[in-house]
Amino acid sequence: PRIVLESDGAVGLPQIEGDEGDDRPLVVIDPGHGGHDPGASGVGVIEKDLVLDLAKALRDALLEQGDVRVALTRSDDRYLLHAERFEIARRLGADLFVSIHADSAGEASEVEGASIYTLSTQASSEAAARFAERENRADRINGQDIAGQSDVVNTILVELSQRRTQAESRQFADLIQREGEGAIRFHPQPRRSAALKVLRAPDVPSVLFESGFITNEEEAARLASPAGRKRFAETLARAIRIYFVRQRDDLLGEETDEASEPTTDDAPTEAPTDAEPEAPEA
Repeated sequence: PRIVLESDGAVGLPQIEGDEGDDRPLVVIDPGHGGHDPGASGVGVIEKDLVLDLAKALRDALLEQGDVRVALTRSDDRYLLHAERFEIARRLGADLFVSIHADSAGEASEVEGASIYTLSTQASSEAAARFAERENRADRINGQDIAGQSDVVNTILVELSQRRTQAESRQFADLIQREGEGAIRFHPQPRRSAALKVLRAPDVPSVLFESGFITNEEEAARLASPAGRKRFAETLARAIRIYFVRQRDDLLGEETDEASEPTTDDAPTEAPTDAEPEAPEA
């Protein structure tokens, strides 16, 4: 289900790559930072450039895999606001949003490892309230027109949508961690939740992947290498493929359950209470 919001179209939409008109899932990949915002800096590595290369590698891996369509929020060195990034995903009707970043530990150059962020519960509720307040006259949620509803009702409806989105985001984060074992070095505490603005779309499952610490010289070099990009891209592409296979299976399971529910005509009929029991055969 998608919450359809009116938009002033201020941000141009990127090209969707893959077969046009296809009904395959759409993944929007968001390389963090860009333009005047370089992000973190490491040993000969700048975050905005590193994550753009990682995003393009993931895009190429997904297109080669052929199971999904793909769009990048930025494909060059430009700056986007956090809200513009997830709004691009929403306007395109994305089924999954992956924001890619690299971390910094300042002077603690020994720190290393990737981590996976999802939106915290408190931040999710706050974001839902803001969405409802801002969009309550233009929203449709789960196909239902909620224009003219009270702010309280709108907030509840958005929160219900966001709870499902958060659950799906956590499922995808689980898959990244599982598929990355043995291929990606994770931080000792790889799973985190935070009030990250870029993850606040109420109806698009979203994760932020911190690919590693570029203040660690060895890790920065690994992430910037062709082999490191390939390992990253293959791991996330696998997780994405499995995620959508599970989504499809869950949907088919729901349809099967609905189809197997007995109708009134199928329900067994009870014998009249005054019917005489049949005599047992001798």
